[in-house]
Amino acid sequence: QIKLSESGGGSVQTGGSLRLSCAISGYTVSRYCMAWFRQTPGKEREGVAAIDGDGTTIYADSVKGRFTVSQDNAENALYLQMNTLKPEDTAMYYCAASFPPCQGGWSNYFFDWGQGTQVTVSS
Repeated sequence: QIKLSESGGGSVQTGGSLRLSCAISGYTVSRYCMAWFRQTPGKEREGVAAIDGDGTTIYADSVKGRFTVSQDNAENALYLQMNTLKPEDTAMYYCAASFPPCQGGWSNYFFDWGQGTQVTVSS
């Protein structure tokens, strides 16, 4: 059974850091395009960061230089290190899986999603 499970969300002040984790079961993380998305009520879901099995990464312009996506093949997990957080980063964050490679413009079809972890950044 394929399962994605996020953790690591929480409440921080502006400028703070959080590290999100996505535990993956049912398939090997390195064989897929894995991504982080976020969504706030009333807004469309947006891609944040994605990574291929070869380590190639894609970032949204709004998080470049602040967020880092990584994967641990031994742990079969996906991570998102978020630094210098801003109030506009407040959202529910989801990890998702797609067949590789990760495409620019978030045009992959992501077939599997976690249930999300909430990130709240206060000013």
